[in-house]
Amino acid sequence: MNVITTQSELEDFCSAAGSRPFVCVDTEFMRESTFYSILCLVQLATDKAEAIVDPLAKGLDLKPLIKLLMNTSVMKVMHAARQDMEIFYQICGDVPSPLFDTQVAAMALGFGDSVGYNALVKGRLSINLDKGARFTDWARRPLTTKQLHYAIGDVTHLRDLYPGVVEELKERGRLAWVEEEMEGQLEPSLYTFDSETAWERLRIRNPKRDYLAALKASAAWREDEAKSRNIPRRRVMKDDALYDLALNRPLDKAALGRLRGVPNGFEKSRYAQALLDKIKFALDNADSYAPPPPVKRNMPANLGPTIDMLKTLLRLRCEYQDIAPRLVANASDIELIAAFGSKAGVAALSGWRREVFGEDALEMCAGNIALKLEGREVVAQRIDGGQAS
Repeated sequence: MNVITTQSELEDFCSAAGSRPFVCVDTEFMRESTFYSILCLVQLATDKAEAIVDPLAKGLDLKPLIKLLMNTSVMKVMHAARQDMEIFYQICGDVPSPLFDTQVAAMALGFGDSVGYNALVKGRLSINLDKGARFTDWARRPLTTKQLHYAIGDVTHLRDLYPGVVEELKERGRLAWVEEEMEGQLEPSLYTFDSETAWERLRIRNPKRDYLAALKASAAWREDEAKSRNIPRRRVMKDDALYDLALNRPLDKAALGRLRGVPNGFEKSRYAQALLDKIKFALDNADSYAPPPPVKRNMPANLGPTIDMLKTLLRLRCEYQDIAPRLVANASDIELIAAFGSKAGVAALSGWRREVFGEDALEMCAGNIALKLEGREVVAQRIDGGQAS
């Protein structure tokens, strides 16, 4: 087991990995009691070697690892990459690329929605993984042999999976599908913690300007506090309290103390005045500070049956193509197609998704495709002159 704890070991491994075509990457981290993830391990595997990097080792500088992650000539292979990419964005200051996410690739090969790593390894390699070390304390040292074997398996099996998955995607003409999905995952805004956009994580319950301004201000205050104190957002203030603040918009400590959603005694804390000041500023400048209200599209009545038919069509087309439906269209896409047809403006009506499902979905909305039973099987059939052909 190659566990890297010294600078020379890290430099040697990353230098060698930089000349390989790909590196499989995974992390182990802790985040239960902090805002920022505590990076505990980084697992790496090329086609020639594998290693576990211990970021908590005394004096270890991760610059060689950062250089490897930012090397655009080396493909970074991950499974369900979102959390790992968030961590790497924080330590690299940019998004590692290029990226290949085997979870997305598995969806394109018919493994279902958001297939787990264990299920993919079992399905592709016929290996049952031991999950016993999954929820252990990765920050505690020394790590056990069981923990290390579990950790390195997250990249060695990925290394064995990757070439075959790519080859099958090429054979089935779907590699471009996955590459298109990867472009979306390389958007830096997915991994930033901009306080002034923190409101976007919340549900908009009221479209009025003052409500939106106060909600944005409250969310920004909470984000700043969580970052500065390095604690989870919920430990600063829960979402329900932010909605209460936006609805009631307190301007003094007495009003703040009367809100049911705000923790008892918070108005007496040293944090209260900064929150009140933030809300007051937002309300005084609501015209420029408030985010735009959510755009509501007037939905036609009685869409339910059309939505149900489109969902069935999606399932049929995806079963025929052997692809996970979620990769093609989500529930919102289906609803908008049912309501607005070609003007829905959703991803399912463009590119390869239109070929798989979108074109037929529009044909169904136009009355040119029907569903019928053949025995116990539902089939989609084109209609000629208004009658099933």
